[in-house]
This record gives sequence, structure tokens and C-alpha cells, in this order.
Amino acid sequence: MKKIIYLIPILFFIVSASCQNKQKENENLVEKDFGFAAKQLTFAMQEVDKGIANESEESKEKREKKGHGPLVSPRSIEDNGDLILVPSRDWTSGFFPGELWYMYEYTKDPKWEQAARKYTAPIEREKTNGVTHDMGFKVYCSFGNGYRLTNDENYKKILLESAYTLITRYKPNAKIIRSWDHNKDKWQSPVIIDNMMNLELLFWAFKESKDSAFYNIAVNHAETTMKNHFRADYSSYHVVDYDTISGEVLKKNTHQGFSHESAWSRGQAWAIYGYTMCYRETGKTEFLEQAKHVVDYVFTHKNLPDDLIPYWDYDAPEIPNEPRDVSAATCTASALYELSMYDEENGAQYKKWADTILENLSENYLAKEGGDYGFLLLHSTGGKMLGFEIDKPLVYADYYFLEALLRKQKLEQTGKIF
Repeated sequence: MKKIIYLIPILFFIVSASCQNKQKENENLVEKDFGFAAKQLTFAMQEVDKGIANESEESKEKREKKGHGPLVSPRSIEDNGDLILVPSRDWTSGFFPGELWYMYEYTKDPKWEQAARKYTAPIEREKTNGVTHDMGFKVYCSFGNGYRLTNDENYKKILLESAYTLITRYKPNAKIIRSWDHNKDKWQSPVIIDNMMNLELLFWAFKESKDSAFYNIAVNHAETTMKNHFRADYSSYHVVDYDTISGEVLKKNTHQGFSHESAWSRGQAWAIYGYTMCYRETGKTEFLEQAKHVVDYVFTHKNLPDDLIPYWDYDAPEIPNEPRDVSAATCTASALYELSMYDEENGAQYKKWADTILENLSENYLAKEGGDYGFLLLHSTGGKMLGFEIDKPLVYADYYFLEALLRKQKLEQTGKIF
């Protein structure tokens, strides 16, 4: 009996030490990755400024003829090794300033606020750009984070104007926000699963303005998408085309996935993140259940690799010899940290999956320090079937990586991410 009594404090010490070591490992991961990000993003700003200054006159003329504004942000790397820079109208333009805002949030160092403001400012011209649905990606990731961290009233005005611009794309008969204006020979009024991410701007605008149009449009779009975008197994189509008069679904397609009936991995990530966010903003349990169903689809899929970094499409024909999509992994990890707060039964598992993703990214997918133009992560895929950004760094993969790291830290320190 005495032996058992003696063992109890020993076991307690072992368990306690193990928990403390795990907590230290988690803290070290966040600290290490943000330390790496600080070096990379400092280098990235130098490369971006250099790229903008050295743009050829021919390139400037082509851009100006198209009515595009100046280059503002990095997006990826060309096959020939050149840095891809984009004007504010590009859907990825807001992610780089968003990363700088996350650096400011983590470090509280005014130099990062100054940098974030510098690269956020050129995105303002998008607040009246009504020919795109990507207002959330562009404006909310930049000005939205800036307003959250500084309460800058000018940022608030820009965000509200952007939200009003976005809802001009709403089609009331179909109850959707039109995504694209291109490929009119293919689609009448296409909606892509990515559009779920832009609803966060509308929910924010509703809370700030009390204009219920924002809330109703966001909810209608989410409900219509939930009804029409998902198969019986909860995998998502990429593109659904609508008749804007009858509201009838005309086609269910893909644009960036392998085939019309395949599961494009980033599309599944957008769905998980989007419906988790919609549950947060509405309290509607059907949105929570939808997010959980898509998570179940992803994490029970036979083609999900052991390190949880998915191939670019779950049905890509040459798996395991297919490129990965790190951007799908970072977006999913960020969403899982939030989802873990809303589901007591599965929360620990969701967090474990998110932790595993971040650990594996940190171990095996980081860019070269002082190289790769300052990008943080390698091995993302933008559009393999379209022949671009295959096995490349992508700015939005980096953005959601930093967001996931911040959410991990907050969740472990406070039990909440907001």
C-alpha cells in the first residue's frame, strides 16, 4: 500500500512536467514562426519595393491600358523565378498588408503598424470597385485588421463603403452575391465557394451600421450556397451557376479543381472557414453543422496525407505524385482553432488537427530564410488545371498561417481567439 502512495506524487510530477513541456513547445512554435516571419517579411518589403521601382515601361503601359492601378502587393513567384506583383484590383492584394497587421498584433512594435499602413493605403481604391466579389479578401484582410487593431475612423469609413459596394452584386431572386463577371460564355451568374469568405465583411458592416441589409444578404447567400454547393458527402463544388430571374441552378462546375465532380482542396477549406464564421456571426446551428460535416469529409478522406497537408485536389489522378496545396492547409488550420471553441465534443480533436498542421508546416514547408522573396511557406497550388502557380508560395497561404498561429496562441492563453 505504501508503494502506491509513493507512486502517486511521482506520477503527478511526470504528468505535470509533460503538460508543461507541451505548453512550452506550443509557445516556442508560435515564437519561432513569428521570429522567422519577421525576418522574411522585412526582406519581402525590400523585394516588393524593388520590384515596383524596377517595373518595365512596357509592363506599365500594358497595365495602364487595361485600366489597372499601380503594383502594390506580392502574390507568388513565376516559373522563371521572378516575383509576381499585383495591383490592388487583384483578389490577393489585401493579404500582404494583412500579414503586416498580424505582425503588429503579435509584436506590438510600432514599426509593423507603420509598415502595415504603408501597404494598406493603396488598397483604398478598391472600395468602389463593384466588378468583383473579392471585397472581403482585399479590403477586410487589410483595412479590417487595421481597424480592429487601431480603431482608425478613416479605415471604418473605407470598410463600410466597400461593404455597400459589395452588396450591389446581390441577386435577390437567386439570393446570391454574384462572384465573377468573366467567362460570360460559360456562366450567367456564377457563385464560387470562395465567396463564403467575403461574407465576414458584410457581418462586420451590419454590426457597425445596424443596416440589416448586410446581415440578410450574407445569410441568404450562405443558405443558398449550403443548399446548392454541396454533394451528399459534403464535398463542395467550386462553381454553381444561377439564373438570376428564376433563381434556378443552371450548372455545377469547377474552374480550378481537377474535374466538375472532384473535391478541390482549397474549396473545402473555404467552406470550413466560411461556415464556421457564419455560425459565429449568426448563431445558426445549421452553419455549425455544415462546417463540421465538411471537416469530417476532409479528415476521413482516403487521400488526405499523414501530415494533413492536402494535395491540390482530393481526387487528383496521380496521387501521391501530385502537388500539395499549403494554402488549403493554413486556411483549414485557422478555421479549426475557431471551430474547436464551438463544439465541446470534438473541440480537442479539431485543435489537435490544427496543431499538427502547423507543426508539420513549420518543420517541412517553410521557405528559405532570406530567400524566396520573403514568402513564408512553399508548396501551394493556385490553379493546376489552368497551368499557373503550381507548387509555388502563395501570399494567402502565408496570411492564414500567421492568423492560425495567432489563434493558437490566444486559444491556449485565454480559451478564446477573439
